[in-house]
Amino acid sequence: MPHANVLLIEDDPADALLVEAMVEDDTPGIRLAWARSLAEANDKLRQQTPDCVLLDLDLPDAQGLDALARVRAATEAAIVVLTGLDEKLIGLAAMAAGAQDYLVKGRVEADLLSRAVRYAIQRKQAERTSVALHASQLHAQENVRLERGLLPTPLLSAGSAVAVVPRYRPGRAHALLGGDFYDVVEDADGLVHAVIGDVSGHGPDAAATGVALRLAWRTLVLTGVTGERQLRLMERVLLAERSDRHTFATATTLTLAPTQRTARIRRAGHPGALLYSATGWEWLEVSGGPALGFLPGRATWPETTVALSADAALALFTDGLFEGCVDAHRDRLGETGLLALARAIETTRPEAFVDELIERVEELAVPSGGLDDDVALLYLRWKSASAASSESNNTST
Repeated sequence: MPHANVLLIEDDPADALLVEAMVEDDTPGIRLAWARSLAEANDKLRQQTPDCVLLDLDLPDAQGLDALARVRAATEAAIVVLTGLDEKLIGLAAMAAGAQDYLVKGRVEADLLSRAVRYAIQRKQAERTSVALHASQLHAQENVRLERGLLPTPLLSAGSAVAVVPRYRPGRAHALLGGDFYDVVEDADGLVHAVIGDVSGHGPDAAATGVALRLAWRTLVLTGVTGERQLRLMERVLLAERSDRHTFATATTLTLAPTQRTARIRRAGHPGALLYSATGWEWLEVSGGPALGFLPGRATWPETTVALSADAALALFTDGLFEGCVDAHRDRLGETGLLALARAIETTRPEAFVDELIERVEELAVPSGGLDDDVALLYLRWKSASAASSESNNTST
């Protein structure tokens, strides 16, 4: 068997010498250390974690299942308990309480000792694997729930005049979810409201805060609260939900008016956008105010109205799309680089354009190990009147 470090906790010197003799003569794969009490064993366990503990259940400072519980609390090692000839039931009880195996004193031979230690270590490793797999599954399920809260299905009518293509890509290190969020809601007047935002940090706290902000935004839109008051109330939610006072959130909100072909935009510390027209892609960055949480209760966010042609499209995104490194020297893509990528893409089909843009950014980040940050992207464009009417009729039938 591979070498195994074993700690024997046994107060009887005769029994300890018997185990040592079996190990020296017939089980060379075991390296044995000896402790005469639980207190002495705890000192050894603090210095080194063995592969297996051989535990006598009748020690001067701990007896029975209490001894087992205290050893389990002190180490992650496999445990084989040692019982007396008339204590088989307590051996079974010890296994039910977390030991990997038991041996009866007076009936232990070298090959039985070796096999018990080896199997106990294997069982412990299998238990750890099972626990880790279960934790991973729970984590994945939690991420799915958080993603559903951060990245909802746009709430648009069947005949909406606006088409939306949303996308999300996690960063390379993110088994942990980030705080990127977006949402799109059409109100009763046919105005289409959109938000995209990014909570600082990663992990469940940032994600939960992002979910709270996204839900607050949707609720505010559905109750008719828009403009600067909307952002101010979102900031109040952030202040109430954030895990520490250094957490902030960037956001861009916009309202698309199909009949007027305009977009009303407010920007709270968030990056600009890409604007498409007949002349191609341009960088659009309107006046804005600080991120939510920077100046609580004192910030202002001016509104800018942008005229949009019938063939216009807007691409809103979080900063992970252009702040990633694009070579081994850690140079960043930047806004200029992102605009150049957009202009180099030949397709005008929304889904294909969005996917190709993200793929090109990801390819550029490969030499530096991939994108560090999450990427959320919203692509919005006008539908043709005929397309909107056709979709509405198909749904109604």
